[in-house]
This record gives sequence, structure tokens and C-alpha cells, in this order.
Amino acid sequence: MAVAHKNKTFATLLALLLGGFGVHRFYLKGGTDRLGLLHLCALPLTGILWGAVQPHPFYVLLPMLLSYIAGFVEGLVIGLSPDEAWDAQYNKGSGKASRSNWMLPLLLVLILGVGAIVLIGTIARVFDLLYTGGAYG
Repeated sequence: MAVAHKNKTFATLLALLLGGFGVHRFYLKGGTDRLGLLHLCALPLTGILWGAVQPHPFYVLLPMLLSYIAGFVEGLVIGLSPDEAWDAQYNKGSGKASRSNWMLPLLLVLILGVGAIVLIGTIARVFDLLYTGGAYG
């Protein structure tokens, strides 16, 4: 029985666009992946914080931001893995060999740029709220 071939470029794209929801993990490991489900836990936690405590709106978004940051890191790990190691881990028995093209480096640059902006912005806003009481925004 042939196993479905998992495309490394597509998994990296999923990590960039929907990494905060763990979609890339569900693509790679199926719907019962525990870390993918942990990504999904950030969404109800956001709603619980808003409904129960009514904190600053940034703190409501913080679980989702952290989930996206983790998704960006996972996307970098996926995209930077060699094709041979990728096939050995995800494409055993698929009968195809992975061959990355020019789109993968472009996605990696995008993930690195967007991830750095989100990470630095999140750190800056947390320190702003902790040490100045959010006086600047």
C-alpha cells in the first residue's frame, strides 16, 4: 500500500500561513497529533481570557501570538531539513523522492521576516505593558 507523498514546500507554506493553528502538523502527522492539538488550544484560551477576566486586549491575543511564533519556528525546521532526511521521516514507502525548488527559499525568507517581526513586536509590547502600564498605546 502506497503512502501519500508529503510535500516539504507545502508543509512550509502551511506553517507560514496557518502555523498558529497547527495545520502544518495535521498535514504531516494526521488529526491526532498532540502538538497540533496544543496549537488549537490557544484559540479557546483566548476566548476564555476575554470572557472571564477581561484583561488588556493584548493579553487576550498573547496565546495566539505564541502559537504562531512556535509555528514559524516549526516552519523553519521543516523547510531547512534536507530532502533525503525529509523523505526518510515523512515519505517512507511513497515511491517518490522530494526535490525542493526555488519556492522553498522564498518561503523560508518570508517565515524568517514575519516571524522576527511578530516575535520582536510581542516582546516589545509585553515589556511595555509590564513596565510602563501600557502608557504608550
